[in-house]
Amino acid sequence: MSADASPPPNRVLADLFVRTRAQEAALVLGAALCTALFAQVAISVPGSPVPITGQTLAVVLTAAALGPGRGVAAQLAYLLLGVVGLPFYAKAASGWGALVGPTGGYLVGFLPAAFLVGLAARRAYDRRPRTAVPLFLGGQLVILVIGVCWLHVVASLDFATAFHKGFVPFIPGGLLKAALAGLVSSLAWRLVRAREA
Repeated sequence: MSADASPPPNRVLADLFVRTRAQEAALVLGAALCTALFAQVAISVPGSPVPITGQTLAVVLTAAALGPGRGVAAQLAYLLLGVVGLPFYAKAASGWGALVGPTGGYLVGFLPAAFLVGLAARRAYDRRPRTAVPLFLGGQLVILVIGVCWLHVVASLDFATAFHKGFVPFIPGGLLKAALAGLVSSLAWRLVRAREA
């Protein structure tokens, strides 16, 4: 394979390494734990019940690496582990109340975001920065839109206030995380191409 060649577009990074069901399960659990770890990077936003966290970075990166099915499974595992009491949500929160509270929409948004990012990664959109950065930004936008709609209903805020408290403060971080994820993902694929050359 030449240095410019690329693995087939229907493969994601995990497909290059998974050989058994046990390895697949380990990757899914690892992605859930990665999301839990990144959730602990949390910065309070004055006047908002929603903190800025590293979760969305973990969601988009792991979804791209795992693909749609495994990506959704990883985020579902993350949500369930938090619901049963493990301190996996932002600021070590856990339990059903955290999932159905004001920030619950963002957590639920991890599922469609993981599916869509994983699906796009199967079509090789995560392999080069010019397509990866918009992909990862789009994944975060899915989470934010669902989160704002949930915040609007659960916190009984008018939509403009919910948007101001639950979307606007996250724009700079979202752009930064999309750029970082795009760089990491494209570098990973560059290493794969070099290895397979």
